[in-house]
Amino acid sequence: MTWRPAFWLCAAGVVVADQATKVWALRALTPGDKHELLGNLLSIQLVRNSGAAFSLGHQSTWILTIVALLVTAGIVFYARRAQATWSAVVFGIALGGAVGNLIDRLFREPSFGQGHVVDMINYGDQFIGNVADIAIVGAAIALVIAGLLSKPVLAPAEGEQGDDAPDAQPHPDGADPRG
Repeated sequence: MTWRPAFWLCAAGVVVADQATKVWALRALTPGDKHELLGNLLSIQLVRNSGAAFSLGHQSTWILTIVALLVTAGIVFYARRAQATWSAVVFGIALGGAVGNLIDRLFREPSFGQGHVVDMINYGDQFIGNVADIAIVGAAIALVIAGLLSKPVLAPAEGEQGDDAPDAQPHPDGADPRG
């Protein structure tokens, strides 16, 4: 793929939306206070999460930061092979989500690399997330659906043959070996 502007624009848009909502939450909300939007189903509640999803690994913030860096690099690496604009957009959304939470881990309290992620969207008291989390989960769901529908997401890497590629090298006279 050539680096499509859609990839970078989507990533930047998600980062801006994520960081803007986090700044708003930190300024407007009191930690722990719950503000119902749709009864108990959806509410706003400021928390700082040192762990991953469901606060797993809350004692391993540095490890989570390193994993987030690796995931971010992996998204950029694989996005270069995006097969179509829609897949570049999905990778851009995933990158924006990963970077949004990585910014928190790197630059928020208590210290560099051990920052707590700002979460504020409470889903029926099951878990609390943020815009970056929505982007990451949404992109993952889109990729799973694409796989179930057999939609190509990535172009074959150099030296690999895609599903549509002939098994043999092209004939020297240019004829299609498949007939």
